[in-house]
Amino acid sequence: MIAKELINEEIPPLKHTDTGEKALNWMDEFKVLHLPVLKNGNFVGVVSESDILDQKNLEESLDKLFQHLPRPYVFEEDHLYQVLTKMSEAKLTFVPVLNKEEKYIGGIDVHYLMTVLAKTGNMMDVGGILVLEVQPHDYSLAQIAQIVESNNAKILSSYVMNVPDSNKIEVTLKINKVDLERIVRTFERYEYTIKATFQKSKFQDDLKFRYEALMNYLSL
Repeated sequence: MIAKELINEEIPPLKHTDTGEKALNWMDEFKVLHLPVLKNGNFVGVVSESDILDQKNLEESLDKLFQHLPRPYVFEEDHLYQVLTKMSEAKLTFVPVLNKEEKYIGGIDVHYLMTVLAKTGNMMDVGGILVLEVQPHDYSLAQIAQIVESNNAKILSSYVMNVPDSNKIEVTLKINKVDLERIVRTFERYEYTIKATFQKSKFQDDLKFRYEALMNYLSL
C-alpha cells in the first residue's frame, strides 16, 4: 500500500491566512495535533498545536505567527512503511502527501493509518502472538515457519526489530492458533528464547469456567 491510497480526504489543509485560533479548532475537530499549511495552493509546512499555544495572539494569521514552518512530508508513491517512518521521526499525527512536482494532494492521519496497519498485519484475525529473541546470525524465517507449520499452524504476519542495548533481534509472530503451548515447546526444543507469548490456552478457559461457576455458586 502506498501513500496516495492512505489519504484522508475529510481533513482539509489550513491556509496561511487562517488564524491560530482556527487552526486549534480544526485540530480539535479532526483529533490531530498537526495540520498542513498552504499558501496560494503551495505547501508551506506543518503547524503543531504546541507551537500555536506558545503564541500570544491567536487571532493573528499563521503567516504572521510563524516566519518558518517545518516541512515534513511523504511522496504519493511512498510505501506504507516509509509513511510510518516519517511520522515516527517527525512525531506527527498528520503527514502531508505531495506529488512528484511537490504539490500538496492530501494528508494521512495517524488514526486511519493505525487502522490500516492493523488490517495489513493480520492483527484483527483470531490467533496468538509469540515473541522470540535470537542472534542475528541464527535468524531464519524459513526455519521459524517450518517449526510453526510442523504444529499444523500458519504464520499470519511477522515483524523483526533490534533489541535496545543488545546485539540480538526480536521476532514477533502472529499465528493462526490461539493455543500456542505445543508451538512454544517445539521452539524450546530447538533452543529458541521465548521472550513473550500472548495466548488463551485450554487450561485458562477451564480455569475461568471453574472460577465463574464458583462465583455463581457463592452468590446463590
